[in-house]
Amino acid sequence: MFKEKRYKILNRFSNDIGIDLGTANTLVYVREKGIVVNEPSVVAVNQKTGQVVAVGAAAKQMLGRTPQHIVAVRPLVDGVISDFEVTEEMLAYLIKRANEFMPKRILGPRVVIGVPSVVTNVEVRAVRDAARNAGAREVYIVEQPMAGAIGIRLPIHDPVGSMVIDIGGGTTDIAVISMGGIVRSKNLKIAGDKFNNDIISYIRNEFKILIGETTAEAVKLSVGAVLQGEPLETTIRGRDLIAGLPREVIITDSDIREAMSQSIGIIVDSAKEVLETTPPEILADIMKRGLHLVGGGALIKGLDGLLAEELKIPITIADDPLTAIARGAGIIVENIDTFRNILIENDDEISNK
Repeated sequence: MFKEKRYKILNRFSNDIGIDLGTANTLVYVREKGIVVNEPSVVAVNQKTGQVVAVGAAAKQMLGRTPQHIVAVRPLVDGVISDFEVTEEMLAYLIKRANEFMPKRILGPRVVIGVPSVVTNVEVRAVRDAARNAGAREVYIVEQPMAGAIGIRLPIHDPVGSMVIDIGGGTTDIAVISMGGIVRSKNLKIAGDKFNNDIISYIRNEFKILIGETTAEAVKLSVGAVLQGEPLETTIRGRDLIAGLPREVIITDSDIREAMSQSIGIIVDSAKEVLETTPPEILADIMKRGLHLVGGGALIKGLDGLLAEELKIPITIADDPLTAIARGAGIIVENIDTFRNILIENDDEISNK
């Protein structure tokens, strides 16, 4: 009782923040303000001095355009921390940005962070430590598909089955949820970044042109479509691998569909595997209620139609799928006691029990 009372008093002197710590983008939700920060998960570092030059959108503009002593890096790979110090710097910057939208408090903020499902204890500890070192007072960790389900207001605590596919930048999470827990799940290292690499490889092999990650991302968004429909095309510029000189070619939706076909096929097959092992009663719920797509990959043209065709269940693209996980993390941090049982247990939870 004393711990609980002390815990509530402390919360009056700190702010609440929800963070979707993504491989491609990191979003920050602030209590009563909504999403206030949406920045690429990129940090530019001066290797001579070790100082951070830029974070987020400013750093992303430097990708592939920096001198040798400045390196623009993504501190998260496949949804987990690959560079602890740079991740810490990025989180400190984002928390500082979020604090600009909140009243000044004596204590550091209470933070809920979304991470991919099937993370190891070491990876969870790395996220928690990075956030604490960046200024957070308390850190809670939640699996991203669960946060996404909460963000789109699915009844996760009810005895009814829900299915979510979160296609992010580094990972795709497929999860079946019921009664506050994940019943079946699968985590794939295939998502937005893999699609970009598929496009880069295809254009290199078919057109003998080398393009960068930024160009591949732009092509994916403009003409990427996994089902044949209205013809789409765009012009891209890159380096001719034979002549070594600049060259431009026209790329169509058919090219991008072929480039991404293998990766998309793996996601579809994995969703089938999860459904095949789902208990019959929950499967009946999913057939009635459908599957929900969240994350940036949900916006790929025709993906919902392909999944509906292959899985034989209704598919719903969440409203504003890019922000679903951050919104879910925000709802959790605002109602921490209601959602405590769905959090990945950590030191904060143990000390507050």
